[in-house]
Amino acid sequence: MLALAGQGGGDGSWLRAGRQTGGKGRLGRAWESPDGNLYCSTLVRLRPSDPLPHTLALVAANAVHALIAPLCRGQARIKWPNDILVDGAKIAGILLERAGDAIVVGIGINVTGHPEGLDRPVTSLAAQGATDAQASTLYERLTQLFGHWLSIWRAQGIDPVRTHWLLNAHPTGTAMRVVQPDGGEVEGAFDTLDRHGMLILRLANGQSHAIHAGDIILN
Repeated sequence: MLALAGQGGGDGSWLRAGRQTGGKGRLGRAWESPDGNLYCSTLVRLRPSDPLPHTLALVAANAVHALIAPLCRGQARIKWPNDILVDGAKIAGILLERAGDAIVVGIGINVTGHPEGLDRPVTSLAAQGATDAQASTLYERLTQLFGHWLSIWRAQGIDPVRTHWLLNAHPTGTAMRVVQPDGGEVEGAFDTLDRHGMLILRLANGQSHAIHAGDIILN
């Protein structure tokens, strides 16, 4: 999709892979990509009137959450900045990459299986009881849901997207530790998400601390 973006690929283009040999997550991490799971990307051509590009992560999270939450036995929640968890176990990831005036939104969802032996809990739709779920069917529905939230993002701005995100994310007061890109760590409680898509952490001394980027460990 990045190659297509450089070749003039159109806004709203989608690609789906049956499996990936070079799947990746945030910060270049490997993303296991066996048959049966959903791996897809879409292309968003930025317009002058669009909200901040990185807030497309909220658009994608709302769409993915709406897709998988009704299928899971456990409670699906959005984890900032780019994961969907079910009862604390990761079931989906989102990755944004920019190429000129285009943003490629990559989405991976564990449908029929999930990796074993990781240092964090993971799950899949099959493990959540959705044994009939198929990547091809989920893909069609996901394109519709993403289009819905993208239209809201473009027509109404970030506020309704952010409001819906907050309804389905980790609750206010959730204890968390943030490992920042420079290796430093900050601990506190989730307060809110600001209008720029930054996570606002409430520190032990009562002060607010804005997180621009980092890995979140829920306590």
